[in-house]
Amino acid sequence: MSKSYQPSASHFVNGQYREDESGKAIPVIYPATGSEIACVYGATDAILEEAISSANRAQKQWAAMTGTERGRILTRAAHIMRARNRELSELESHDTGKPLSETLIADAASGADALEYFGGLAGTLTGEYIPVAAGDFVYTRREPLGICLGLGAWNYPIQIASWKAAPALACGNAMIFKPSEETPLSALKLAEILIEAGAPAGLFNVVQGYGDVGAALVADPRIAKISLTGSVPTGQKVYASAAAGLKHATLELGGKSPIIIFEDADLENAVSAAINGNFYSTGQICSNGTRVFVQENIKDAFLARLTERMKNARIGDPMDEATTIGPMISQKQRAIVMDYIAKGIAEGARLVAGGHEIAGDGYFMELTVFADVTDDMTIAREEIFGPVMSVLSFKNEEEAVARANDTTFGLAAGVFTSDLTRAHRVAAGFQAGTCYINSYNLTPVEAPFGGMKMSGVGRENSRAAIDHYSQLKSVYVCLGDTEAPF
Repeated sequence: MSKSYQPSASHFVNGQYREDESGKAIPVIYPATGSEIACVYGATDAILEEAISSANRAQKQWAAMTGTERGRILTRAAHIMRARNRELSELESHDTGKPLSETLIADAASGADALEYFGGLAGTLTGEYIPVAAGDFVYTRREPLGICLGLGAWNYPIQIASWKAAPALACGNAMIFKPSEETPLSALKLAEILIEAGAPAGLFNVVQGYGDVGAALVADPRIAKISLTGSVPTGQKVYASAAAGLKHATLELGGKSPIIIFEDADLENAVSAAINGNFYSTGQICSNGTRVFVQENIKDAFLARLTERMKNARIGDPMDEATTIGPMISQKQRAIVMDYIAKGIAEGARLVAGGHEIAGDGYFMELTVFADVTDDMTIAREEIFGPVMSVLSFKNEEEAVARANDTTFGLAAGVFTSDLTRAHRVAAGFQAGTCYINSYNLTPVEAPFGGMKMSGVGRENSRAAIDHYSQLKSVYVCLGDTEAPF
């Protein structure tokens, strides 16, 4: 039986833990064993009302502070998060099943980067002076939206909570965050840390729940903006509800992203990118490059090196720092992935590696590679969200780019070549919001992240995120007389 990671209470509202066991029970399952390590309860109407009303009070107090004062608190929170990185990483590994070798470097650490980056920006969010005719002028004010709602996904719980909270708070907003019901634990720790750093009670509230809780919050007229990380179907529902109230929305959704590998690419680096872009976090990353286009005369060499290096993967106990691959998030998600593998085989793709569940406790499965995949196969069209790579071959650049773009998604794309002129040309031709040249899936907080087409609306990270968490007010100042026709 795994250690209990039971939090003090299910929700963190108005600066303290709050419990109401009349909400729906949400068991927290450790994916490596299948055992229950905690239980939280969905937010009741009373909890939601307290979350919204306290956020409303805190937001006014927070917005009255200077940007520099807000930034100081966010930076302090970043330092606390870094000091507790191991504790937070162990919690995240139990919540998600991701190995410590990942969470120690990619989860709370990334969240701390976001808090520090936007803490530094907070004091710089000024307006501009615009001279107009007759000596008059206009000045602009960048103002907060009010209460922002963050809806998280289960693959990067504390990172996503931080990526949404940091720009929202830097701009003077409050945030209510609902984690995925699969991974409810680590956002509570972020809420604790922000209070410890000096944020006012109610500024960042965490409420648990299934989709009904999220839907109730999205529909509440006091919520000014929604930021969702999730699937396309969920995004469509959230966007429709937000549109009914003309609310601001940022949607970071799914993908079926391409990686194009030309014959002049560094093969070892290309294989590394394919591994990272398909198997990191057991393939449960929205921007993964799951369609790997390899120029036909190096396809065999690519597959040979890929399968050789895959033998070095260590699948097992997430708490062993030598482990590089953990379990799937849930039995349900593993079953979904296995169904896609069956479809790949049935539709004629060649199974090169993996393809099976791993017997025993937990939701483990083999890393899987298909070759001879064609563009019309289900595994090349639909997001699988598991460790399944599809390798496709191509003849020339024009063909590769056209096929790479032949998807409803547009989150990410990558190109590997030693010809930098071609690299920039292909990157310009990609219909994707986040593109890579000779690398893949790196997401520094300094760079905008987001998608095109069905992969979403808006951008996270970088200064671009400020535009999605604030609004501009123009003030016209007349220095002369005001004329009228009568």
